[in-house]
Amino acid sequence: MDPLSNKRIVNLLLCWFFIGVSCNSVEKKIYVHLNYTVPCVRLLNATHQIGCQSSLSGNVGVLHVLESEENLDWVLKTGRNPPYLVILESPLFTRSIMMKLKNGSGRVAGVAVVAPNSNPLEGFSPHTTCPNENTGVYSENYDPTMAHCNVTKWNPLGNGLAYEEFDFPIFSLKDDNETQIIRQCYLDHNRPVNGSTPQYPLCAMQLYSHMSAVTDTATCMRRNDINFSISPEMVCDPLGDYNVWASTRPINNTEKGHKMWESVVIAAARLDSRSFFFDIAPGAESGASGFVTLLAAAHALRNATQQAQPNRTILYTFFQGETFDYIGSSRMVYDMQNSQFAVDLDNVHSVLEIGQVGLRADSKLWVHSDPVSRRNSSVDEEVAKLIANLKSAADKSNVSVNEPSSSQPLPPSSFQRFLRARPIPGIVLEDHQSAFTNRFYESMYDNAEYLNMSYPPNLTPEEQLEYVTETAKALTEVATTVARTLYMQAGGGEPQLSSISADPNIVTRLLYGFLVRSNNSWFQQLLPSDLMSQLANRPTNLYVGVSQQFSEPTLLVQHLLANLTGSVVNVTQDDCQNQRQDENDKENKHIYYYMWVQGAAPPNSTQREGFCIRSTVRLSKALSPAFDLREYTSKDYSTWTESRWKSIKGRIFLVASHDLEMLTLGVGFAVLLTSFVLTYVISSKADMLFSSGREPTTATY
Repeated sequence: MDPLSNKRIVNLLLCWFFIGVSCNSVEKKIYVHLNYTVPCVRLLNATHQIGCQSSLSGNVGVLHVLESEENLDWVLKTGRNPPYLVILESPLFTRSIMMKLKNGSGRVAGVAVVAPNSNPLEGFSPHTTCPNENTGVYSENYDPTMAHCNVTKWNPLGNGLAYEEFDFPIFSLKDDNETQIIRQCYLDHNRPVNGSTPQYPLCAMQLYSHMSAVTDTATCMRRNDINFSISPEMVCDPLGDYNVWASTRPINNTEKGHKMWESVVIAAARLDSRSFFFDIAPGAESGASGFVTLLAAAHALRNATQQAQPNRTILYTFFQGETFDYIGSSRMVYDMQNSQFAVDLDNVHSVLEIGQVGLRADSKLWVHSDPVSRRNSSVDEEVAKLIANLKSAADKSNVSVNEPSSSQPLPPSSFQRFLRARPIPGIVLEDHQSAFTNRFYESMYDNAEYLNMSYPPNLTPEEQLEYVTETAKALTEVATTVARTLYMQAGGGEPQLSSISADPNIVTRLLYGFLVRSNNSWFQQLLPSDLMSQLANRPTNLYVGVSQQFSEPTLLVQHLLANLTGSVVNVTQDDCQNQRQDENDKENKHIYYYMWVQGAAPPNSTQREGFCIRSTVRLSKALSPAFDLREYTSKDYSTWTESRWKSIKGRIFLVASHDLEMLTLGVGFAVLLTSFVLTYVISSKADMLFSSGREPTTATY
């Protein structure tokens, strides 16, 4: 290649580079991108779809900050520049306003809700009044009088907003500098003065959240199976994850099904929660209060069950996906019925479930049982013994145990899925007698603030981690009561009870790690190095997610439970990661799980000293049986799926008037046509215009 060609290539590359830089610079001058946006996404089940989405190219609308519900007329009727993208302060994020915007969606391009820095005074729950209404035990066949929450509306503040479908995007915005930019842009360009129409240019917003799935789960799963290319495009995924479980006595997990002479007491809690927005599910009261209590109780029982093993095995179970029609518990029951789990239903002696226990009034704990199954005398007798054990354990702590009316059904709980299979003795512990105490059930306000987790000012994050809050003290009392009850229910003797006490330092660390920030020194010590990316400087998101990937709470609870119930063993990292005690060990992997964690760094060192934990902790699938059976319209199992999407983003910019845009387009076409005419004329007259005297080629000098 000659030097001239090289020079041309270099010049061409430089030209492309500067064009790219110039375009990027222009783009930055036009748009302000929003970095802290969380969308409402589309979910589907056997019958319909819920949630939100934008058009394929994103929805664009003129910004309008809604100042009151009366101000809706501007958006829905009188405003002259629709469609509008409505900015809502959190007090205006109500069902009344959202349904009006939904019904006027021809003039509404989208909604952005400004998440507050503190909780509202009034209750807010976007869930229904009767959670998991059609997949619990109370059906027309079981007891018609108790079906559909006829006796008790468990969530009276539920407005059902999270189960509506919106044909425009709805985002949550963090109340920070970006939100101030949006407000200022509105004040500078869009705010009507004395009812007058604001002048162009106007401030606009564009939201992208196009969803691939439509109609229902059966439709999207059928589309998943259509293979038009080598790499077919999936449009939705089943909701699901893994249940976490462990036992006080090693159980062979390789041999599935019934275990002769084995009797287990199941201690259960749910792991998940949700809110209206996809990535904000703190679930402090609805989820964390229960599973933190069970983790602390399991830790309290570690020494007692090792020193004086009771007759029955305690099976700690943490169910995933319970918010969406009991995904985790229904799967475990299904596996037990089909000999796909370590034990079966014949091995289950009784169940003790911990529900919402973080908001106890006057230190009261309410014990709920199923009045229908208790009509069976043997079940009633065992339930009475379980309640007696609980009351005996509570007598030695600052917990008051109470029973609601004998005719009241169970609240929404995983135990209901066991009762659908057969009558099993069991109880559910809650902090409410009838309707939920939780005013923010399944909402973004069900957070640490709502559980009154407050810290003295000027504490560092590590000092907050170790500070024992009043909430931690209260849950420690519940955990101690639960641990002692489980020990007695498993056949343990009373002399051991005094040594069984939950540790308030463990409880306060658990609460801090799940509800304030998971990226703390204690969690770091208890996880393998390759899971450090799961820790974040924010509360843990308890949304179950899709079955193709582990959720944050599953991984955290798995490793925390192993550390709290297992023991440190002196084996090499290689042997530990290969699930063995040594090179000749072929058996332990069937009854134990080995986990290498990174540990803490000694003083004056940055190198962590890892160690091996041996425990009985296992994972089991928390995917609805409907997807294994390909029964996408099932009425017995959860059918929830989550739509896939290409991108989630938002940006603001100034938009010119439609007339100016048309004028600009017209001028552009005129210039284009003029250039065509000039080019034609110049080309046709080229010989005349560009002719010049040339010397003959044969000229010599």
